[in-house]
Amino acid sequence: MKNLSHLFLIAIIATLFSCSSGKKDENKLNTLSKKEIKEGWELLFDGKSTDNWKTFNGGEVTGWKIVDGELHNSGVGSDHGGDIITKKQYENFELCLEWKVAPESNSGVFFHVQEGIVNAIYESGPEYQLIDDNGWPTELEAHQYSGSNYAMHVPQNVKVKPLDEWNKTKIVVNNPRVENWLNGKKVVEYDLWTDEWKALKETSKWKDMPHYGASKNGHIGLQDHGGLTIFRNIKIREL
Repeated sequence: MKNLSHLFLIAIIATLFSCSSGKKDENKLNTLSKKEIKEGWELLFDGKSTDNWKTFNGGEVTGWKIVDGELHNSGVGSDHGGDIITKKQYENFELCLEWKVAPESNSGVFFHVQEGIVNAIYESGPEYQLIDDNGWPTELEAHQYSGSNYAMHVPQNVKVKPLDEWNKTKIVVNNPRVENWLNGKKVVEYDLWTDEWKALKETSKWKDMPHYGASKNGHIGLQDHGGLTIFRNIKIREL
């Protein structure tokens, strides 16, 4: 009961200090308010540089562009191409960002990513899926829609914005609990490392990837996978 009470308290606190609460001043992109700074938020992208990021299994960020305060991936990425990760590692946190994809494009946001043990970022950290849900040229599996824990957990009640509008994503991790939020609604909730989670992994594409989801902390990652994805207002608060 003590652990359940602790998780409930964390959930209340996360809601009170959520990036989804309050109104965002669209004229002040990629900044933190005095209130957010006091609450412990950290800006991961200031609209001007990629100083907080590096290439997964590599060094300086290449291929990505900053356009009018937006972070654009290369638009021509591949499974082993220009994914980027934060230089800092995180364990329990609330991550918020805004994103939109070009037609027939997809990407992802990763957490608890570890370098040097796998060749591809998705072999390490769980992925919050970003995709052109309505315009993808082939039929999507239920676990491939935006907001899903990719190839593991199916999102519920998903409502993505039109391609020319920004979607708002929130990921809350408080080991072992993970919550995926999309446009103000919780769409996925699961616990890492439970018997149920392990059984699901063993019947998924990750069954032969021993490092997938194994770490209790790690880097935040953004994928440069297929087509153009654009990010802004990326911030994080440790729990």
